[in-house]
Order: sequence, then C-alpha cells, then structure tokens
Amino acid sequence: MIRLYSILSLCLLIAACDQQSIARSEFMGRVAQLCGNAYEGTIVSNDPQDDDWRAERIVMHVTDCSDDETRIRLYVGEDASRTWILRDEGGQLALRHDHRHEDGTPDAITMYGGPASTSLSNETNSGSRQNFPADEATKEMFDREGIPASKENIWAIEVRPVSNLFAYEMSRPGRYFRIEFNTGDPVVPPVTDD
Repeated sequence: MIRLYSILSLCLLIAACDQQSIARSEFMGRVAQLCGNAYEGTIVSNDPQDDDWRAERIVMHVTDCSDDETRIRLYVGEDASRTWILRDEGGQLALRHDHRHEDGTPDAITMYGGPASTSLSNETNSGSRQNFPADEATKEMFDREGIPASKENIWAIEVRPVSNLFAYEMSRPGRYFRIEFNTGDPVVPPVTDD
C-alpha cells in the first residue's frame, strides 16, 4: 500500500511539473508577442507612496527577447534606470529587477527578485500570471541595505492579450503597487542616450 501511495505521489508531482512547464511556456509566449513594442501605463493601486510616479508618464518597452531572457525597459518620466528581466534560471522562470544609475553603473539594490512560485492556482501561476516571491539572495540584500520589510515582497506579472493588458504588481503586508499597460495601443518608446 505504501508503494502505491509513493507511485501516486510521484505521478501527481510529474503532472504538477508538466502543468507548470505548460503555464510557463504559455506565459512567455504571451510576453514574446509584445516584443519590440512599447506601451503606456497607469498606476491603478491607490497607495499615496506612489503619487510621484502618478505624476509622470510611464512607458514599458519590451526588448531583447530570446528563448532564455526578455528585458522590459521601464520609463518613469525621464528616469530610464529600471529594467524588468524575465529569464531562465536553472530551468525556472525568474523575474529580476535591474536598477542602474544615470551613468549605467549598477545601483546597490539591483538584480533582486526570484523564481516563479511553484504552486498552480488562479491566484498564483498560470499562462496569464506568474508570481515571483523574493528569493534568499534578495532577502539578504534587503537586510544589508536596511529595507527588511521588502523581504516579504511578491512580484507578479500578468499578460492578458484578449484584454489588451500587461500588469506589473508588487505586494507585501501593508503595501500594494499595481501598474497596468494597454497593449492594444503601442506607443513610440522614449529616447535614451544608451
């Protein structure tokens, strides 16, 4: 009987891994359809901490698309210091945040993020939405840089072509940020010096 339960557990694990692989592939396929285009966004969350961003034009530009990595440049007004990176890390989809100074050098808080969570449900990962909890290296960085509350961050990206929606989200206890981009209306990306 124990052997039967072991076999059933293994089968369920394989099925879950296959579902995760299918969801990841569908998700990245949706992102790839946006490659080369730029879209204007609006902050839809209501945290007063984001008022400075609300006052700026926000544009994302999906660039550098390959099988292993996609880069999404984020412009907040004149500030082009942020890039979201979706990439393969050891067979797992991960989200990283690349933050740079104006001269192109890395910020002290950069390349944070983590791999997609491994649970599958409508609230977590699917072909249209992937959640990325902070990994251990990110948590260590946040401790080192004096922002321990950020260790509980969970970032999410949602791509819904039928709704012309690309959304980026960050949540943790007491903090929620969400920006939505209209993928039905491409715009000209801002010009930068790099």
